[in-house]
Amino acid sequence: MSFVRKLKKALGWEFRNTKPEYNLNPIIYSHLKPFRVPLVLVQLIMMAGTIGYILIDDFSILDAIYQTGITFTTVGFGEIAPISEAGRFFTITLIIFGFATFTLSTAILIDAVIKGNLFELYKERNMLYKIARLRNHFVIFHHNEYTAQLARQFKLNHIPFVVVDSRDDMEEISAEHNYPYYVTEEAFTEKAFLKSHLSSAKGAISLSKNISDNITLIASVRLYEKELGRTPLLIISNAETQYDKDRLKKLGADKVVAPPSLMAKRVSAMAIRPDMENVLEEFLYKPDTPIDMEEITVHSDSWVVNRALKDIHLRDRMKVSVIGITEEKGRFIQMPSAETIIKENCKLLLVGNQKGIAKAKRIISQILKPGDL
Repeated sequence: MSFVRKLKKALGWEFRNTKPEYNLNPIIYSHLKPFRVPLVLVQLIMMAGTIGYILIDDFSILDAIYQTGITFTTVGFGEIAPISEAGRFFTITLIIFGFATFTLSTAILIDAVIKGNLFELYKERNMLYKIARLRNHFVIFHHNEYTAQLARQFKLNHIPFVVVDSRDDMEEISAEHNYPYYVTEEAFTEKAFLKSHLSSAKGAISLSKNISDNITLIASVRLYEKELGRTPLLIISNAETQYDKDRLKKLGADKVVAPPSLMAKRVSAMAIRPDMENVLEEFLYKPDTPIDMEEITVHSDSWVVNRALKDIHLRDRMKVSVIGITEEKGRFIQMPSAETIIKENCKLLLVGNQKGIAKAKRIISQILKPGDL
C-alpha cells in the first residue's frame, strides 16, 4: 500500500466505491453495435481518399485530408487546388461512397431510436450511479398509498430511500410523488437488489397489500444478506390481520405494522386521552422535534454492565433519561430508579434530544469507561 493511500486511510479520506452493482454498459454497448459498420466505413473512406489525393494529384497530407473531408461530406466547397481528370473521377467516386455511407448511417440511427431504448437506458444508468452513492438508506418495495405517505415522512426527516416497483410508468409515478430514487424491477429479484444497492442499505420495507408478495420479499432479502455475509438488514412489513403479522415475524420480519390495528389504537388513544395524542404528535412525529426516543442494546463487553444507572451520568451529563429497561429474558422495568443495575444484553429506552442520545449511544458502546466520567 502506498504512503498516500495509507495516509488517506488513517485520516478517513478514502473514497467509497460509488459504481452501481448492476452494470448497464454491456446492454448499452449491444444497442450501439449497429453503428460499428458506418464508423468503420467512414474511417476507411477517409483513409482511401487521403491516400488517393496524395498519389493522384500530389497533395500535401493536410490538403488531402481537407479535400477528402469536404468531398466525402458533399458540402460543396469546391477544389482547394487544381485536380487532374483522374483526380476528378476519383472525387466523383468518393462522393458516391460518402453519400451511400451517410444514407446507411441515417437509416441505422433512425432504426435504433425507433426500435431501441437507448435514452431510457442512459437515464436508468444515471439513476443507478446516484443510488450507488447512498449509504444506510432504506429500500421500499411496492408502490402504493402507504409508500407515498412513508416517502413523504422520510423526506421530512431527511432519511434516504429507494422505491422499487415493476410498473412501466415508474418514471411518471416518481415525478408525481417526488421519489428522488427509484428502480423499475420485480421486487424480489436479485436484479432489483443490485440496482437498489441493498448491500449498503440499512433496511428493507415491503408494503404490498398482498401478503404473498411480502412473504416472498422477506425470504428473498434474508437469503440475499446471507449470500453477502453482512449484518442482518432491518426488515419492516405490513399485514392486514394478526395472523399474517405473526407469520411475517416468524419468516424473518423485524417489525410488522397492521394498519387496521394501528388505526384502532390511535383512534382509541385520541378518544381516551386526546391531550396525550397531541403530545405524541408534537414531540415524536414532527421532523423538527426537540425530543427523541430510542432503544439501545447494552452488549456484554460494555463498561456499563453491572453498574447502576446513576454511575453512567446520562441525565446530568447528556440530558438523557432512561424511562424503561427490557432485560434479556424479556422482563420490562418501567421508570427504573437511579440504583437500578444495568445487566448485559438488556435494552435501555432513552428519551432526550437527538444529540444527547447519539452521545449516550457512543459512551454505552465503549468497552472502557470514558475518562471524563
